[in-house]
Amino acid sequence: MKRFLTSLTAGVAVALSVSAADSLPKLTQLLAESSDAQLQLDVLRGLTFSVQGRRSAPMPAGWDAVEKRLAASANSEVRTLAQALSLKFGSPTALAALRQTAADTSANAGVRRAAVDSLLAVRDTQLPPLLQALLNEPELRGVALRGLAGFDDAKTASAVLAVYGSLGGAEKRDALNTLASRLAYAKPLLAAVAEQKVPRTDLTAELVRQLRNLKDAGLAKQIDEVWGIVKEASPDQQKEIARVRSLYEAGGSQPGDAAKGRVLFNQLCAQCHHLFDFGGAVGPDITGANRGDVNYLLENILYPNAVIPIDYRVSTIEMKDDRVLTGIVKERTPQALVVQTPNEKLTLPLAEVKKVEVSEFSMMPEGLIAQLKDQQIRDLLYYLGRPGQVPLPAGVK
Repeated sequence: MKRFLTSLTAGVAVALSVSAADSLPKLTQLLAESSDAQLQLDVLRGLTFSVQGRRSAPMPAGWDAVEKRLAASANSEVRTLAQALSLKFGSPTALAALRQTAADTSANAGVRRAAVDSLLAVRDTQLPPLLQALLNEPELRGVALRGLAGFDDAKTASAVLAVYGSLGGAEKRDALNTLASRLAYAKPLLAAVAEQKVPRTDLTAELVRQLRNLKDAGLAKQIDEVWGIVKEASPDQQKEIARVRSLYEAGGSQPGDAAKGRVLFNQLCAQCHHLFDFGGAVGPDITGANRGDVNYLLENILYPNAVIPIDYRVSTIEMKDDRVLTGIVKERTPQALVVQTPNEKLTLPLAEVKKVEVSEFSMMPEGLIAQLKDQQIRDLLYYLGRPGQVPLPAGVK
């Protein structure tokens, strides 16, 4: 046994319950008898490793006594590891203690956060009301927002939406991801968007795809009404995306020249899209988009009509003088339409407008990169994926 324990070093454990059927009771007995803190830590780390990845495990015989004994240890790591194991073993005492710690507003925020993490790890069924209460505490709000996604609770959507307006940027993303995780949460989210309690622009294309993945016809209709059109890529489109992705990846770890890619962006995209410090306002500003994901870039470049927010659906406007305009209606007042065309913003008096038809297409054409050479495609994609602006090539303005 001593030779076995010697092999248990800090941070490196052995799967005890698997390697030897009689190890667990022997080690539990050792914990009950030993007063050596280092030996206790080695055993606790080994036991922790043995249950890693499991939400629960059978409680070893005699663990009740070990739990009480180690809870009084002078070593904080011994207490922490013993409590975490007790939780995995389904100890009512550990559950109650962690719930109390998590709810204690006078306790250290880090300690409370660790308690919440432990309760989330075992999916404590009594946790949702506590997480909902923590939405009002800034230091614990993030872990609460993320944790609520793991539970189907009738009060969660209303609790999250009640605080949504006071959340910061990262917290809003956590809130939206949770609300998009379940059908029961998604419907109130879209209702809040329709009522302008949640800005429609807060719903990114990725989030809308997640909502569509809930595969509910009623929800899909809500999405079309309050956000815009989302279409699934056809098998042929998926093949083309895969082909261009393979072409890009064939370039290696640095597949493109970012400076040359910036030149291509200025030529092909900047008239409509703003990126970093340059570009137009016809299409969305893509500075904050998910540009680090090559699949995201390819889906939006190759098939721009697959995901179209309402604010960017193209309209055909027939004027009473027989002029026909194509653009995006940016604003509508009782007196006029403000329309963004590819090259100018126009204010059209409603008295002169004959008809407005909103299409299911965006201003961005398909086949935008069809004429580019392979290396040019790599350069453009590589530039679009950079986290910050890059200089133009020497001599280019």
